[in-house]
Amino acid sequence: MKLLLVEDEPLLLEEMENYLTEQGYLCEKASTFKEGEDKINLYDYDAIILDINLPGGTGLQLLKLLKNQHRDTGILIVSAKDSLTDKLTGLEMGADDYLTKPFHLEELNARINALLRRKSFNGHSKIVIDHLEIDTAAHEVRGKNEIINLTKKEYQLLLYFIINKNRVVSKQSIAEHLWGDHYDMVDNYDIVYVHTMNLRKKITASTGTDYIKTVYGIGYKFTQS
Repeated sequence: MKLLLVEDEPLLLEEMENYLTEQGYLCEKASTFKEGEDKINLYDYDAIILDINLPGGTGLQLLKLLKNQHRDTGILIVSAKDSLTDKLTGLEMGADDYLTKPFHLEELNARINALLRRKSFNGHSKIVIDHLEIDTAAHEVRGKNEIINLTKKEYQLLLYFIINKNRVVSKQSIAEHLWGDHYDMVDNYDIVYVHTMNLRKKITASTGTDYIKTVYGIGYKFTQS
């Protein structure tokens, strides 16, 4: 899952990035209103961790920008202000949750997990497609009575395909999702092909079904028979 962390406190921003990266998320950062605005206009994210007080603007202004663009991105507001007014304003504008500083990183992770389950998988931590089962809480994938050993990128790619089930996803969108700000380093998308083919082989070998179809000249599509 791809996250954007918008936070002006350098130490907290670094701590969040390090911890959430260890939990398997792809994290991008912004420390000012302008940086957050630029990233929101350029990229799509599964969830955004949004501080209210930012240099050059507010997190609520960024929230308004997202909602004006009709994005379905999950929004978790974090702020040092323990104000009922701030909480209600953020939630009424479309935020999904609110966390008051200081907070434990474990609680932040739990809130993000719950938010993403609600947004992407109707609140469930387990997704079952025929003989394929994904436990998003345990980061575990099973085929026919066996665990499918996936790399971190393969696991992220599988979830991306499932979220976009029956849609064609381009190689560029996959590269942006898996490598974030560094996707332009993927020169000719050969690495996207390699990750996709490795995932496809593992899933097919364990379930007996090839869910990932190649759409020539464009990208790939995850389909369920």
